[in-house]
Amino acid sequence: MQQQPLMPKATAVWLIENTSLTFEQIADFCGLHKLEIQGIADGEVAAGIQGLDPVANSQLTKEEIELAQQDPKRRLRMLVQDLPKPSKRSKGPRYTPVAKRQDKPDAIAWLLRNHPELKDSQIVKLIGTTKTTIQSIRDRSHWNASNIRPKDPVLLGLCTQSELNAMIEKAQKDAARSGKSVPKAVEPFEAEGQEEPAESDDANRHDYSIFKLPE
Repeated sequence: MQQQPLMPKATAVWLIENTSLTFEQIADFCGLHKLEIQGIADGEVAAGIQGLDPVANSQLTKEEIELAQQDPKRRLRMLVQDLPKPSKRSKGPRYTPVAKRQDKPDAIAWLLRNHPELKDSQIVKLIGTTKTTIQSIRDRSHWNASNIRPKDPVLLGLCTQSELNAMIEKAQKDAARSGKSVPKAVEPFEAEGQEEPAESDDANRHDYSIFKLPE
């Protein structure tokens, strides 16, 4: 698949106005449909967009345009850039906007309660926190433990649903490979306006702590 130019519609505007290239050639180079190019030429699409010179931006050469103008079947070839691509960050916690960092403890509490199959390292990667913070929330030693309320990290905007689903699936597969059973998630009890259920003499009563992993 050919690389597309920066600002494809603006590039298409310039090519329409400054060359005799066919609509098919422009559409192919800009990654647009031929009808979009027709609409741009008719003033129905991209109205008000200023043309962007792909030669000045080192995306095309004048020679390449001239060759394509002489041969309507020739495809425009993007000028290859030798500049090194920025390295992709693959390790370390993800960056979280300052405004959302205060929501992390609530998200961690939610994950510990609802998805105990997740490892601490996976939670670190998912929402960008530290193992120390996770442990302090798990054992209630966090400085703000009394105000922490479990909240879905997706709703808080700390991760996407697809990222969460992928991490849960990976945790379950890891548990299956290691032969360990996946712990059952504890049903939430501490919603707003509700209190923790009273003690029961039932010998099989589970521990409903919102932060403590079920055994």
